[in-house]
Amino acid sequence: MTPAINLARKSKVEFSLHQYKHDPKSESYGEEAAIALNIEPERVFKTLLVAINGDQKELAVAVVPVSGKLNLKGVANALKAKKIMMADPLQAQRMTGYLVGGISPLGQKKCLPTLLDASASSQETIYVSAGKRGLEIELSPNDLLQLTGGQLAEIGL
Repeated sequence: MTPAINLARKSKVEFSLHQYKHDPKSESYGEEAAIALNIEPERVFKTLLVAINGDQKELAVAVVPVSGKLNLKGVANALKAKKIMMADPLQAQRMTGYLVGGISPLGQKKCLPTLLDASASSQETIYVSAGKRGLEIELSPNDLLQLTGGQLAEIGL
């Protein structure tokens, strides 16, 4: 069990787990999940960590569809920050307790500000990492927001 799954179970939200064989040679974890699980890429979301105002100790979580890219200006606007940059992968692992490629927005070691791309609101359920490579959790966008204390924002391109 991962912390993400434990949090979902403890909170009693409705969710499903989907496992697939992860290929270590895969270049995109999210696209790999979409293909392996035969799901539209706009329903599979990747979890990215960003540094607020360039400070690698002040991170936030951005959750966007694997079919798109992260809009750093959109993240800055949503967080009312002057500057946003991608977090250092090692720092992201330290802050979340998860390995890159398996970082879940759920059950992180530290509660970080979380933004979910507004496109998620058009989906009944979305898929995000369940805390390890090759494991996705499917849940409603509203449940994801509730469990993370997150907010919807226009952060995708």
